[in-house]
Amino acid sequence: MGHPAHVHFWKNFIWEMEKKGHEFCVAVREKNPMKELLEHYQIPFTNIGSPPSGTFNKAIRLPANDAKLLKIAREFKPDILTGIGSPYVAQTGKLIRKPSLIFTDTEHATLINRLAVPFATKVLTPSCFLNDFGSKHVRYDGYHELAYLHPNRFKEKGIGKRNIIIRLSSWDASHDKGRQVIEDIVFSHLSKKLAVYGNVVNSREEGIRMTLCGKLYEPWQLHAIMKNAVLYVGDGATMATESALLGVPAVYISPLAGNMGNHNELEKHSLLYSLKQLPNEEFFEKIFATPRSLWRSHQKNMLKDKIDVTRYMIDYFEGFE
Repeated sequence: MGHPAHVHFWKNFIWEMEKKGHEFCVAVREKNPMKELLEHYQIPFTNIGSPPSGTFNKAIRLPANDAKLLKIAREFKPDILTGIGSPYVAQTGKLIRKPSLIFTDTEHATLINRLAVPFATKVLTPSCFLNDFGSKHVRYDGYHELAYLHPNRFKEKGIGKRNIIIRLSSWDASHDKGRQVIEDIVFSHLSKKLAVYGNVVNSREEGIRMTLCGKLYEPWQLHAIMKNAVLYVGDGATMATESALLGVPAVYISPLAGNMGNHNELEKHSLLYSLKQLPNEEFFEKIFATPRSLWRSHQKNMLKDKIDVTRYMIDYFEGFE
């Protein structure tokens, strides 16, 4: 695992598979707030180091990270290795001659895909994924985030009322360099403007806890806060997807807008807006004026065609030969 969202993606799969007698060894490149999430969900893990920033540093540390994971794999002796967009997992699987099943939903992670896909046994993506990885490519009718936000999985009670979530990413991933649109000064100005319409929750990637109505909340409470939101706006692609799946209108602002299959599909369902520039206040006024029931209707229509991704993962792994 290399991102907090990976914890959510895998947690239900790990719990369900452990009930069936399967064993796991979770290797983590720790990034805030992964440690807190894994400890909260009581998932044991081995830390193989913090992820380096910048494409060059990631590239030069690839052999060292491969070596760490290779050592762990030789000791654990797995039947299958798996991860999200992980060159380390795919390359280690090749070295120990075990199958590697790699998940990805990020088309613009060009470098990572080039380092992972050639070594992977299978690459699993949402059906709307824009790229084609040939004969090893497996598509499923869902989104990564439905592994934990599908109605079969997400049962949490909402927190707060009329929450407005504003997200500012760190943009230090290899596929994000030079792409930040919402600067700190804009972030602050936007928070003040939107506070008129509800309770603003500021979320920054480097932070661990969030503040809502003067109260601090833990990272594992994010989706409960999101459930009672009336708007998400920010440059965090994963949180934009999560909000849309919960029936919350999501405004994703990035130069990458239009380049992701999952966002393009959610935009067709009228749950997400992909923009390259920050919209004016009238744009937000129209969203707030839209009845909440309409967003829920869009959500219901979207879910008709989508699967419980955790259920799919269990079936796929158990049936894999």
